[in-house]
Amino acid sequence: MSKVDWSNGAKGFVVAARKCLEYACFGPDPSQAPTIVMLHEGLGCVAHWRDAPLQISKATGCGVFAFSREGYGNSDDALLPRPLDYMTQEATAVLPAVLKAIDPQSCILLGHSDGATIAAIYAGSVIDHRVRGLILMAPHFFTEPSGLAQIVLAKQAFETGNLRVALAKYHQNPDKCFKGWNDAWLDPKFVDWDVSEVIDYLRIPTLAIQGVADEYGTLAQINELENRSYAPVDVVVLPECGHSPLRDAPEETLAAIVRFSGRLWEMEARHGAPA
Repeated sequence: MSKVDWSNGAKGFVVAARKCLEYACFGPDPSQAPTIVMLHEGLGCVAHWRDAPLQISKATGCGVFAFSREGYGNSDDALLPRPLDYMTQEATAVLPAVLKAIDPQSCILLGHSDGATIAAIYAGSVIDHRVRGLILMAPHFFTEPSGLAQIVLAKQAFETGNLRVALAKYHQNPDKCFKGWNDAWLDPKFVDWDVSEVIDYLRIPTLAIQGVADEYGTLAQINELENRSYAPVDVVVLPECGHSPLRDAPEETLAAIVRFSGRLWEMEARHGAPA
């Protein structure tokens, strides 16, 4: 494990769980302000966020830390095939080391798709009082037939369409990046994948953002979160939005993030941090 050398706009690499992971920092360092840690989707990385981390930092006043998980962007390659519980392993073995390297005084985990699931698993599995809230964009806690069908289409787009070319802009090894994600989701045993039990152990406020036109998941995922979470859950449903709220509805998504984080820090200032 290594420490993050934070400065606004800095990029570098941090060693976590014996893997060298690329990262980028935006805004004030963790000693000066709360930190928002961004966890990307199944085919994402630092660069794939585009300017979202900077915009979120400017709008919230928080520092923002984004990193690429192993097998993504310019981070170390992942061993394939990925285990079917790879999201749980990322949450319980890798993310703790990343957070130790950042050393935030207080933070929000902001995840998209796979990243949202990893954030929820961490919060429901690891006792970490530094993590004050969750922002989950298009999370998935269990498989759905419609989502799996879309992943089949993604495989076709990679093999015969333009998806490989698109991924090559962001990942040093687009083939392994795609295969690691796609093969896991299309494994026959993955149909029974379900991590919704972690919701029962959430004890921090959550903002859930879901697009109505999300091709990979339905509102059933959000309903599960609302029905099972012990802690408060704010839900933002975006009517003209697909799987990527920050891309499809950037203004509404950023506004929701600002409202949630602002209210969270205001409440903490009023009542104090959790013990």
